[in-house]
Amino acid sequence: MQTPAMNGPRFNEFIQSQKVRVIDHEGENLGVMFTREAMEQAAELGLDLVEVSPNADPPVAKFLDVGKFKYEAQKKANLARKSQKTQEIKEIKMRPNIDDHDYDTKMKKVNDFIGEGDKVKITLRFRGRELSHGQLGMNLLKRVQDDVAEIAKIEAYPRMEGRQMLMVLAPK
Repeated sequence: MQTPAMNGPRFNEFIQSQKVRVIDHEGENLGVMFTREAMEQAAELGLDLVEVSPNADPPVAKFLDVGKFKYEAQKKANLARKSQKTQEIKEIKMRPNIDDHDYDTKMKKVNDFIGEGDKVKITLRFRGRELSHGQLGMNLLKRVQDDVAEIAKIEAYPRMEGRQMLMVLAPK
């Protein structure tokens, strides 16, 4: 007989081993017994025999309600997924001849983003003749690099892409 494709732990007649180590519904260890015998005891209590540790020798099985067990496992997985932080790339745009106050404001945002665990892409846009003064952009990005050295590492070093110079910072 082919067992149906299952998600979750094996239970009752789907348990494949002959003997299992049994733990009852109150957490008491009942020792090693035949799977049939353990299933009968679980049925008397109105519960299922659920394999909780299939890789052990012999496998460990508990007297549980399968539906409730799967529901709890699903809730736990959803909570773990919800509390997971995805790392985003935030972008800060500057110009090569940015004024000090504007620079400070942008750096405050960079610090906020890195503090939240996000990566920051710094884009320097060149217009007109500014393009012939690439060293101004490099000096500005060097200044940014020095200002965030404590909290961030450079993931992508400054490089030119058309009329823009890019640099990516990541939290340490």
